[in-house]
Amino acid sequence: MRIKSTTLAATIALAGLAACGDTVGEQAVIGGAVGAGAAAVTSGSVVTGAAVGAAGNLLYCELNPGKC
Repeated sequence: MRIKSTTLAATIALAGLAACGDTVGEQAVIGGAVGAGAAAVTSGSVVTGAAVGAAGNLLYCELNPGKC
């Protein structure tokens, strides 16, 4: 069975949000890893994906502290 790259990217992104991290460092690393993984799967820029993922996870956890 072949999984579509968009389905895999969405799964990676959701997994990353489910595990935000407890500290700012963990949040940045987890978000960066999820962003880089999603970018790699969708043939995007891994560096840009990591930066966007890290920033997105940090912002999400800042705005929703009870969910991280």
